[in-house]
Amino acid sequence: MRLFALRDYRHLFSAQVIALFGTGLTTVALGLLAYDLAGPRAGTVLGTALTIKMVMYVVIAPLAAAYIDRLPRRALLVTLDVIRGAVVLALPLVSEVWHVYVLIGLLQAGSAAFTPTFQAVIPDIVTDESLYTRALSASQVASTMESLLSPVLAAVALTFMSFDRLFLGTSAGFLVSALLVLSTRVPDARPSTHTRAWDKAAAGIRTFVTTPQLRGIMALNLTVAAAGSIVVVNTVNYVRDELGGSQSDVAWMLAASGTGTLLAALALPRVLDRIAARTVMTAGAAVLVAATTAATALIVAGLITWTGTAIIWIGIGTGMALVITPTGKVLRDSVARNAIPETFAAQFSLSHLAWLITYPIAGWLGTSAGFTAAWSVLAVLAAAGATAALLLWPRHDGPESTRAPAKINQHASSDDPSTLVRAA
Repeated sequence: MRLFALRDYRHLFSAQVIALFGTGLTTVALGLLAYDLAGPRAGTVLGTALTIKMVMYVVIAPLAAAYIDRLPRRALLVTLDVIRGAVVLALPLVSEVWHVYVLIGLLQAGSAAFTPTFQAVIPDIVTDESLYTRALSASQVASTMESLLSPVLAAVALTFMSFDRLFLGTSAGFLVSALLVLSTRVPDARPSTHTRAWDKAAAGIRTFVTTPQLRGIMALNLTVAAAGSIVVVNTVNYVRDELGGSQSDVAWMLAASGTGTLLAALALPRVLDRIAARTVMTAGAAVLVAATTAATALIVAGLITWTGTAIIWIGIGTGMALVITPTGKVLRDSVARNAIPETFAAQFSLSHLAWLITYPIAGWLGTSAGFTAAWSVLAVLAAAGATAALLLWPRHDGPESTRAPAKINQHASSDDPSTLVRAA
């Protein structure tokens, strides 16, 4: 049976895709809203908003995963979609910066709870093991596609409308997502073998600390976040103020990074059949270090051009894909099968913790001290993460060298789209 022949999974996956694109369009529109409210200080506003997002993901997501088996999951998913739709609808009405912070906190709290709930539903709907692996991979493919297409769609839309209209479309998208969830039969969760919330939240993190290759991934998370923050936080001010571009130019520059991500993700399945994941991921880290260094050099030398910026942004997108795409495979191969859910949940929190460190640097330091200072710090962090990964993940430590068993029954999303790409 093919994965998308399962009606309930098909509807839930569609709901996830619509919600992802809603979040992506909201991110583009939020950057433009920040520029409209704060002008040159838009980086600070956006950096603070995204820091709030990461705090919500790091704190709320593990707690939501821990308590998920005590709540009716379909009702929870629908409620979270409705809340997010209402919050996005209110965003274009704000007149003060602090309004943005409050609404973003509510929006991302909903997303932080939605993600682990959705991930926990998958194994109860897709019971075949091979299809379950493809379902995990499909989630990451959707995220990768969103990173490319959301900015492109935003760029096209912004040629016909003002950015505040994007919020209306994304709000409608969350409501459609809620209707799709309502059309599915989502069973309530089975009780977990862990009775205490902290046991569930901390089990995966303990696995990361005790497994060499997973310690390497923790370090690579910092490299990805350091480079990615330049694109996510600083693109708006850089394109508008340094390059003199328009709203749609901001979206097209974001799409350049997404193009690098997508092309690398599509090429990697065959590469990973021949080359070890560690080699691919450390090569991606090297690309990210080179890109962040080049971005800093571009500013220092005063060589601020559209072509040079686009090449660096594509390089950052490519490097991120080289690191992120094999991560799911390494995680799955490093632990026993019953430990996979908690391991992915830990990676979800730890990766967002890295972004929590780098977003304020890109936003606050970039605004107060300039791009040169902020990007220099981020380049150093990217290099530190790459170096630590090489030291923490020795070449002789293959994915199967350490397996850390665990007992937990909720499932999390894979970062490896290769299975789905090969099966398509």
